[in-house]
Amino acid sequence: MSLPTGVAAPARCVPCLKLFADTLFVDDGTRHGDEIQTAMLRLEFDYGGRKIRSTAPGMAGRDRDAELQAARVLEGLGAIELAHLDDCAVSPGSGVDYVLAVDGDVHAMCAFGAHALPQLRAMGWRVEIDPEYPWQIVPTEAPMYTSALPDPERPDWFGLELGIEIDGHRIDLLPALLELLDMAGDLTSLTRSSRRCVAVRVDERRWLPVPPARLRLLAKVLCELYREGTKVRAPAIRAPLIAELSSTLHDGTRPLRWVGDTKLREQAYAIALGPRRTAGVVAPEALCAELRPYQRDGVAWLQHLREHGAGGILADDMGLGKTLQTIAHVLIEKEQGRLVRPAMIVTLTSLIGNWQRELKRFAPTLNVAVHHGPDRHAQVPKLGTFDVIVTTYPMVTRDRDELAKLPLHLLVLDEAHAVKNYDALAAEAVRALDASNKVCLSGTPIENHLGELWSLLDFLNPGLLGHREEFSLQFRQPIEEKGDKVRLEALRDRVRPYILRRTKDVVAPELPAKTLLVNAVELSGAQRELYESIRVAAHADVRQHIKARGMAGSTIAILDALLKLRQVCCDPRLVTSEAARDVTASAKLELLLELVPNQLADGRRILIFSQFARMLGLVSEGLLAKGIGHVTLTGNTPDRQKPIDAFQNGRADVFLISLKAGGAGLNLTGADTVIHYDPWWNPAAQAQATDRAHRIGQTKPVFVHDLIVAGSVEERMLGLQRHKRKLADAILDRGGTAAGALTERDLDDLLAPLAG
Repeated sequence: MSLPTGVAAPARCVPCLKLFADTLFVDDGTRHGDEIQTAMLRLEFDYGGRKIRSTAPGMAGRDRDAELQAARVLEGLGAIELAHLDDCAVSPGSGVDYVLAVDGDVHAMCAFGAHALPQLRAMGWRVEIDPEYPWQIVPTEAPMYTSALPDPERPDWFGLELGIEIDGHRIDLLPALLELLDMAGDLTSLTRSSRRCVAVRVDERRWLPVPPARLRLLAKVLCELYREGTKVRAPAIRAPLIAELSSTLHDGTRPLRWVGDTKLREQAYAIALGPRRTAGVVAPEALCAELRPYQRDGVAWLQHLREHGAGGILADDMGLGKTLQTIAHVLIEKEQGRLVRPAMIVTLTSLIGNWQRELKRFAPTLNVAVHHGPDRHAQVPKLGTFDVIVTTYPMVTRDRDELAKLPLHLLVLDEAHAVKNYDALAAEAVRALDASNKVCLSGTPIENHLGELWSLLDFLNPGLLGHREEFSLQFRQPIEEKGDKVRLEALRDRVRPYILRRTKDVVAPELPAKTLLVNAVELSGAQRELYESIRVAAHADVRQHIKARGMAGSTIAILDALLKLRQVCCDPRLVTSEAARDVTASAKLELLLELVPNQLADGRRILIFSQFARMLGLVSEGLLAKGIGHVTLTGNTPDRQKPIDAFQNGRADVFLISLKAGGAGLNLTGADTVIHYDPWWNPAAQAQATDRAHRIGQTKPVFVHDLIVAGSVEERMLGLQRHKRKLADAILDRGGTAAGALTERDLDDLLAPLAG
């Protein structure tokens, strides 16, 4: 309906808001009360150039509905009307209508500036901020920046800045972020979901609002860095953190710039993202083998780490061709002119012949020297002229001083878990070698605890996981003792670029099935009585040691007790005590001597593993008594290749192997049945042994038998094996949670009476 002639239309009501700081006086029941510096609001309405306070008395032509709606909007955005605060007052004449934070919460005030004010402006409100207002928000057009520069004092480290650029000036925000995290103590309360943002101080009056979820990600990365006062630095091998920080900062609302060392940035993103698609990777021309797709990926990964100055663990399942991938890697280095110094391969003594054969078979163009045996010293002056030097851990340990003088292009540690103990002489010796690039080969980089993983990665990339004590406090104790999922995820993230792990079921689905069977037998008669008598005495002795020295100081007593019980389970003749002299029956040996003929009758070919070489001797006697021919491989076998060839060529269908001598490096795909006569703590060691048969080249289903004494220490050890497997899977296969270390409760369970 139109207005009558001569009547003017009412002026439009425009809300006007002024934001300023003042003192809020809070009556806390005491004589003096509290004085809090906080954000205040004055709400006015502009009617055609005439401003009226929201609290002013009535005036003709005011749009009360519009004013009331504006007040509702303001209160909905978190402002509190002063009139509703019975215990609060402000300075007379300050012109305050609303208060933002009664408690002076800087995060709430900055959240209002970051989120509420843009909304109000978009709705047509006029917003004025006092120039002296101490909680101003930096404009969204101000870019964030990341900078990483080599540390002038330590060239292998870099210093990091993370900041914002305002009016051409860069302001490093890391000191303020770190101070904020330190003061918060518990990030949970600081980043609770109800909070719109967390305020990070930029200067005296300006703040950067950070969403809580983004701050949690930032805190996760910052906690992984080293701090010295207000400076943040890290070893160059930790460069992937730069990429993680940059992606965490870049939320799309403001520009992000890189102003640091370009090489560091490229290294950061390259290692973090991994090698590019490898479909076009060309195998070296001189390689006498066809690489499978996953093997091409493995070679590309090795080349990628070498290009960026990092070392890695090729941790593929046993039997997936770690040796072939390594040889291809060496050949590429030679063909592209980088192998100007030798590549050294350090392996187990039992595998030195295997490396010789594989190098000759797959890379006959490589000039290979073997540093081993009594005449090795005469060849030392000429070692630098070879493409590849194959040697062993004992040789490196004995000839440490000589070999440390030899510059190497590449150092490969085969079965690298052999140096999982950082303080062992072999571990010290390989660390003394002078190599530009390093690679570890191990399907089992974590056999017992996370300290083994630290030892390998510290050899490859010093500083990646910090000092040993620091790693223990940051990762090992929280993960192994407390099952800390946050620290577990942090460790996974840190090691992910440097470990390549593929399993057979993923990359070699064509392999035939592997069936795991547990064959349990009961002890009876004199063997059972012997077990119980040794168990009771051993348990009492172990308890006494623990009471006097604690768990850590009782390791020898514990292992000795468990060894004796395991020996009774295998065969009483292994036990040296007087009580065992007259006990000759072995329930498990009887089970084996029934199982083997039945398997042979079905056309199967069998590997039998035991920890005890003496046990293999007793098994051999039993098999011969039944007329079953076989071959044997132990640490005392003079010609290792002879029994291997006899089995592979079909001259024997049963192969007795000690776990230590044959748990690694053998390719025995002629077998389709594996029998573990006695279980051991380490599931990885048994898995390695099993994979002598279940590997690339196997065409028949493989059956794996675990022989155990029911209710004994052996059956309980299978449970501990599962715990250790979880620990390795948690890091390598990104699955599950880490298990804890051996406890007194575990020990009591191991030494419990026989069931039944």
